[in-house]
Amino acid sequence: MATPVVLVAGLHGTARTATVERLLAEHPGSLAIHHDLSEVSHGLVRRSVRDATRELDTADVQLAHGCVTCTVREDLLPRLVLLAPGSTLLIVDLWDAVEPRSVAEAVDCDEAREILRLTAVLTALDAEAMPDDITRGERLSEVGKPAAAGDQRYLAEVLARQLEYPSGLVLHGGDEDDRELSRAVLAHLAPVTPIHTVDSLPVVTGAPVCTAELAERVDPATAQLPCDAETDEIVTTVWRSRRPLHPARLFEAVDELVTESVRSRGRFWLATRPGQLLAWDAVAGIVSAEDVGPWLAALPEAAWDLVSPARRLTAALDWEDPHGDRVQHLVFTGPDLDPARFHALLDSCLLTEEEEAAGLDAWARYDDPFAAILNVRENA
Repeated sequence: MATPVVLVAGLHGTARTATVERLLAEHPGSLAIHHDLSEVSHGLVRRSVRDATRELDTADVQLAHGCVTCTVREDLLPRLVLLAPGSTLLIVDLWDAVEPRSVAEAVDCDEAREILRLTAVLTALDAEAMPDDITRGERLSEVGKPAAAGDQRYLAEVLARQLEYPSGLVLHGGDEDDRELSRAVLAHLAPVTPIHTVDSLPVVTGAPVCTAELAERVDPATAQLPCDAETDEIVTTVWRSRRPLHPARLFEAVDELVTESVRSRGRFWLATRPGQLLAWDAVAGIVSAEDVGPWLAALPEAAWDLVSPARRLTAALDWEDPHGDRVQHLVFTGPDLDPARFHALLDSCLLTEEEEAAGLDAWARYDDPFAAILNVRENA
């Protein structure tokens, strides 16, 4: 039978290390592998392998192109395959700023499936640091945690992806108040993900996880977005509409929307781009809008067989004539957030009834400030 593999991700090294050590202690015969990427910008990665009692092996790995993808392809996967026959469990202790999705999908590949069985993707979180870190707008390079040369990602951006993708979250450290606050924050940001502690970890040697399902939970077209919720001072509000958004009015509202919320994401459409499903992603005041492909309503019906069942199901649930699956579905989370004011601001960005009645030719003439962002990505 294939050897089980668990990934442990997380910006918080102490929480991640505590989780890895607990897994090693609970599973005799298990091994942990870690790639230190602190010198990856110079093409150098230091790999270590350990068991519950000691470090068994260390080596410096030279990479032609210093990046996480190279590390996984050229060293991690071959090493896991080599270690699998003599291990009861393989634990991949990911470097601080590595997002678990790319590694999970690399491990869960056809070529290695008879040897490796991905059974859990965990993100370890420091209960004291997490609520503050999700609001921090520094780049990883500014806090000494880049995962590649020229890594321009933001700390809060990476943390959001680390806690929204995995199959389980593990809290460590802090006092009871810290853990209570962390659970409250996570209930808003990752409401469907189980939360554990280092002393009570989930089973990690059972059935394999499905990386396709994990991806569908976060991909914009199929994302399982949070619902309306209020926990003490934290508020999550969901805004939905069928009508198209006026690009200039929405662009003008962006600063207010992202500075008054900590995390927001979802899918939307602009009157000037009726065929494009656009993804909204913002955290700690940093916002991005991205074209992630066509709405199903913009495709010929014969092409629907080419998309996943989850995508077709999401479209069916959202479908309403005359716009098909085109929908505004944005979710905002923040402290003391005022849902009524957010909804009023977003409603003011929609086309009026008269503008909507004017039709596609009139919409195409609107000023579109998003073009500078979206057209660049289209041409990249």
